[in-house]
Amino acid sequence: MRALIALALLTFIWSGVAVHAQTAPEITAQEIIAQTDKVKNPRQAFRSTNVLTEYVAGAVRNESTIVVYAKEDSSTGQFRNLIRYNEPPRDSGKMALFSGRLLWFFDPTSKTSVRISPQQRLLGQASVADVLTANLVADYTGKIVSEETVQDANRQNHECWHLDLAASNDTAPYNHVEYWVEHQTFYPIKAKFYSDSGRLLKIVYYRGFHEVLGATRPTEAIIIDAIDSSLVTKIAFNEFRFQDIPEAWFQRDYLPRLRAE
Repeated sequence: MRALIALALLTFIWSGVAVHAQTAPEITAQEIIAQTDKVKNPRQAFRSTNVLTEYVAGAVRNESTIVVYAKEDSSTGQFRNLIRYNEPPRDSGKMALFSGRLLWFFDPTSKTSVRISPQQRLLGQASVADVLTANLVADYTGKIVSEETVQDANRQNHECWHLDLAASNDTAPYNHVEYWVEHQTFYPIKAKFYSDSGRLLKIVYYRGFHEVLGATRPTEAIIIDAIDSSLVTKIAFNEFRFQDIPEAWFQRDYLPRLRAE
C-alpha cells in the first residue's frame, strides 16, 4: 500500500512538472530586443561625449569628438537626438538633429540645415546612425534564428541569441540587422548591418561594459568594414550624465540660436 501511495505521489509530481514545462512561456525576439534597448539606453534624458577614432591597419588616421543629447519621446518610444561637433576645430559648432524620424545637418557658417541620411558618415566606418541613441524595438521586427556561442571583440565566448531584425518602417537606418544578445544579461555583443540591397556594410562589436547612469552598459563600439577588415573605427562613449534637455533643442528652426552646454 505504501509503495502504491508513493508511486501515485511521484506520478502526480512529474505530471505537474511536465504541464509546467509545456505551459511556461518562451521569450520572444521582441522581448529580447526591448531588454537590450534597456541595457544600452537610460530612460531619462542624458548626454554623453563620444570620441571617434579611425584606424587603418592598426594606425590612427583621424579622430573627432561629438556630444550627444538624447531624450525619449513617450509618444513614439523612440529617442530624439541632438549631436554637436566639438573636434576637430574645423567642425566645431556643426550639429545634427534627429527628431520626428527626420535627420537634419546644421552648418553654423551658412546657418542652414539640410536633410541627411542616418548612414551619412561621421568618421571612418562610423555613421550618424552608429552614435544615435535609439530603441531598436521601435524600428525593427525580430525573430530568433538560433542560440550560439559567439566571440566578442576580445575573443571571449558568450552564449547568445542570434536575432534577425527586419526594418518595420521606412525611417529605420538599416534595412536588415543581425544581432547577437547574451543570455541572462541581455548585453549586446555583436551586430551586422546590411544595405537595402542586402550587402553587408559593417560588423560591430560592443564592449567595455561598466556601471553607467544606474545600469551596466557598453561604453565602446568597434566598427569593422565588411569589405576591408583593416579599416576599423572605435567609438568611446564617455562622460555620461543625466541632463534636463529643453524641448526647443529638438526644433529644426531653433538650431541657429542653440547654445548647447
